[in-house]
Order: sequence, then C-alpha cells, then structure tokens
Amino acid sequence: MKSNAPIFQKATINHCKEALYINVPETKLPRVVIIGGGFAGLSLIRSLRNDSVQIVLIDKNNYHQFQPLLYQVATSGLEPDSIAFPFRKQFSSYKNVVFRMAEVLEINTETNVISTDKGEIGFDFLVIATGTATNYFNNKNIEKYSLGMKTLRDAIDIRHTMLQNLEKATITCDVKEKEALTNFVIIGGGPAGVEMAGALAEFCKYILPKDYPEYPAIMQVFLVEGSEKLIGNMSDKASSKALKYLRELNVKVLLNEIVVNYDGNTVITKRGKIISTKNLVWTAGITGNYPKGIDERFIVKGNRIRTNNYLQLSGFKNIFVIGDIAAVISKEYPIGHPQVAQPAIQQGKLLAKNILNIINNKPLKSFKYNDKGSLATIGKHRAVADLGSFKLTGYLAWLLWSAVHLMSISGFKNKLLVSINWIISYFSYEKSNRLIILNKK
Repeated sequence: MKSNAPIFQKATINHCKEALYINVPETKLPRVVIIGGGFAGLSLIRSLRNDSVQIVLIDKNNYHQFQPLLYQVATSGLEPDSIAFPFRKQFSSYKNVVFRMAEVLEINTETNVISTDKGEIGFDFLVIATGTATNYFNNKNIEKYSLGMKTLRDAIDIRHTMLQNLEKATITCDVKEKEALTNFVIIGGGPAGVEMAGALAEFCKYILPKDYPEYPAIMQVFLVEGSEKLIGNMSDKASSKALKYLRELNVKVLLNEIVVNYDGNTVITKRGKIISTKNLVWTAGITGNYPKGIDERFIVKGNRIRTNNYLQLSGFKNIFVIGDIAAVISKEYPIGHPQVAQPAIQQGKLLAKNILNIINNKPLKSFKYNDKGSLATIGKHRAVADLGSFKLTGYLAWLLWSAVHLMSISGFKNKLLVSINWIISYFSYEKSNRLIILNKK
C-alpha cells in the first residue's frame, strides 16, 4: 500500500474559515493531532513540548485520570479530584499544545482529516491513543446490570451504589434483601479485581463497624476468577501470596468460576454457583476502543490495532498507534505488549523521537519495551511485586507500590492530596468523607 497524502499540506490551513472545522490556531509548523490523553498521549506531549511542532490533543474529557487508583475512589479511599488533572492546567506552560474537548467519530486516512462531534480537523501526523473500554464478552445482562471500573465516572458510580445499598440494608427487614444489598462481587482476578477486593475487605473490616455499629458483620466480599490463579500476568509466588492475603481479609475467592449471567440480583456461574447481590463490579476484560476509519485488516485479538515496529499503521508514514490500543506484534509479544502504563509511556517517548526523525529525514527507531516489573496491592501493608527475577511480597512490596504510584500521579497538588490521605489512612484506616449525592428528580 502506498503512503497516504503528502505530509505538511492539510493541517496548515486556517480551519476557522469553514464552519465545519474545529477552531485551531493557524500554523506553518507540522501539526500532530493526538486522540486520547491517557498515559501514552501525555508521554508523547511531554516529549514534544519544546519542539517545533503544533500539538493538538483531542479528548472527550477535559482531564487525565490516573486509572491505577480508580479502585480507591470507588471504595471512598480518595476523592475523585485527587486522581484527575485538567489538561489545560497541565499544559499551561506548554506553548505548542492546543487542547480541544471533543469525541472523535471517524478518521479519513486518504484526506488526513478526522471528524469529531464538534467538527473536523486536519493533521500532518495523527496519533491514535484511544485506549480501551470494558469488555463484557457479549453478555448483555452483565453489561446492563453490572458496574465497570474503567473510568472516573465508573468509580464514582460504584462508590454511590455501595453507600446507597448499605443504607438500604439498614432499613429493610427482609433478610434476603439485606444479603443482596451487602454482598459485593468482583468479577476478574487481575490486578484491578484483586486491589478492589482488598480495599472493599478493609472497608468491611475497619470502616463498617464504626459507620454501622448496629450491623457489625453485614458485608461480604466475593472475588470470582475464571482461571486457576489470581493476577495471571505475575509470578506464581505473587499469585499465591495475593490469594493468601485476600483470604486473611475474609474475601471469598472463587477460582475456575466463570459468570454466565447476572440479572441485577443474582450471579450465576458456569459450575452452578449462585450468589445473591445487587453489587457486581466487572473487571474481567478490556477491548480496544478506536474510531471508524481503520481498515479491519489491521485489527487483531483484543480489538487492538496492529502496527509495525516503529508504531506506524501499516502503509502510512504519518499515522501512528500507541498505548493500550496498539499491538506491536513480535516473537516475545505475540499478542502485543501488556496493556498497562509502562509500555504506553515508553511508546509515547519513542514516538516523539520518530516524528522528529521523519521531519528531519532521519531513520526511524524500533520500539523496544523495557519491562520494569509488575505491582499489585492487597490492602494496607500487603502487596506483591515482580521485578524481573527479583520477587517482593508484604510490607516492602507495599512501600514500593506506594512510592511508584505516588510519583506517577500528575500534579503536585494531587500528589500532596493522595499522600495526605494515605498517611491518615495508614494510622487510622479512616477514608474520605462517604457522601451520597443523589441526582435531582
């Protein structure tokens, strides 16, 4: 396939002259349009912030969300604004960055123009960093009645649902209804599910007796995993320790169980297990999330977009894919790199160099992933870490997990808010204010 339209033609026009275009400042610099402000998109922007390009970030939200700590918002451990940072504030000192809040609908690879719900915009370089969405594996009932945990909105919904159901449980005299309201089921034993289960278990153990002294033991936490081990991407040692820690916190862990149905009241597994619950949190899968306009030939397992080693979409010199949506296939990574923050950040840094290399007619560099290890926490003082051949568990792993996550959060204020919350929680197990703010009817 030939490369698409010549570089540095479409993007330099003044789009505001046409009503259908998004208003973006005129420029004679190469325009880099980035779809998505996740870890990959932010890494690219930071790496290009002092270079002679115009960067246009398009995202449907006006903030970056720190997804690894969503579970703490969901369980009242942190306030939502502690892990979200506005793009405009983040880019206030970047002279070459433009942010536009819009949702991308379609990419036209022939004309170098993308369509959004707010209008169109041309590009010289396009970077698709749209990330992933929750994968319900075509189970419509689970999609309808469960709670995902992929966005800040999801975390807030879990939090409000949990608190409202606990309040309802104190009111009802129906024993079965009370059981359904206070059983919490997490589907998926990956890092997100394990961390969520641990946080809920600590909420049950330390917060519930203080908030609901009349009901000292009304809450049960279940973790359901379809395979034979938890956090399957980590070592056997980490997996077995995670299971041990969860059971010490009285989490009921069900391995080799696949949920086949949920009607909003009852979970049914493939092996016939039945759990009564009105609180189902789904963390069992993700799927690539990208706009129309990408040829289906480039879509691989997990709904990811396949790229070459330079992170380019096949056949195009100026269209790139990075982050969770990208699948850089190799012998070592036959289905693409892990869909976590580190590959996304590293891809953003490399792509910045490759874009500049294209502009300056220099050879491109291949992406080589430097695996820095995996971490997961299971409540306070309990964590697991795989750092190559070096394995850590317990308190030291928890300290490492805390330090890595604190350093990775955007913004000094956010770092300060999270650290203060963690210090208070460390000494008292106290969490943030557990407010229920209802929608106006």
